[in-house]
Amino acid sequence: MTRGNQRDTDRAKAQKKLAQLNKGKKTDGISHNKRAENDAEIMRAKQAAKAEAKAGEGSAAAKK
Repeated sequence: MTRGNQRDTDRAKAQKKLAQLNKGKKTDGISHNKRAENDAEIMRAKQAAKAEAKAGEGSAAAKK
């Protein structure tokens, strides 16, 4: 074995690199389309709540 532990160190380095690349990725088993639909639904709900709050502020300001 003339290479010593070079193969092992290269393997460890490759695993570390893959771990860094996969860091932060969501892997909960749902498809991209399903995730997009869920995210869009959440954003619509947030927008509706924001619009209601803004409409409430407008009517409250008119009452003052």
